[in-house]
Amino acid sequence: MPEAPKNTLKPTTDYNLELKNTKTLQFIEDVTSNADEVQKKVLEEILSRNAHVEYLQTRGLNGHTDRETFKKIMPVISYEDIQPHIDRIANGDTSPILSSNPISEFLTSSGTSGGERKLMPTIEEELGRRSLLYSLLMPVMSQFVPGLDEGKGMYFLFIKSEAKTPGGLVARPVLTSYYKSTHFKNRPYDPYTNYTSPNETILCPDSYQS
Repeated sequence: MPEAPKNTLKPTTDYNLELKNTKTLQFIEDVTSNADEVQKKVLEEILSRNAHVEYLQTRGLNGHTDRETFKKIMPVISYEDIQPHIDRIANGDTSPILSSNPISEFLTSSGTSGGERKLMPTIEEELGRRSLLYSLLMPVMSQFVPGLDEGKGMYFLFIKSEAKTPGGLVARPVLTSYYKSTHFKNRPYDPYTNYTSPNETILCPDSYQS
């Protein structure tokens, strides 16, 4: 599978934004031009890593990682179908119910289900994938909007309130989770994220003040 571009550079004279953007755009081209094969490998990895979780075992997947068996055995579901499992995690059950990795927090939906925001369990390593996704935006936009790497950008970035589940896990919106993570706070140099506001302003719990 194509390797995601890495950004470990500092703001020095040898920082080559054009080269970085070229690598990012090539990564996008690689994964989208071979989307079927990439998706197949991703599914195989997910099923292999989570072969022993309760949800897959009770459905009788029996360790299969191929797409055909998965489509045949696993039904298309709604949030309500797995809500009892999510509630168990929220209430403190740490057994591998939906994931072999420990659940690190819940991401909350913007919409509701029965008047309550949906809780989406997530794992620590997902933050890396989220950071990668966000890093792909500006190289694409810069092809059509010149000068995005010049000066500072004024963005309305702020966090929203968060809560804790009965089991002690944090539940918060996806961007709040990202802004509070080390991936954002300790992000490497990038002219596209040279904001007018310091991190302290973005992370201020009072959005009126921030």
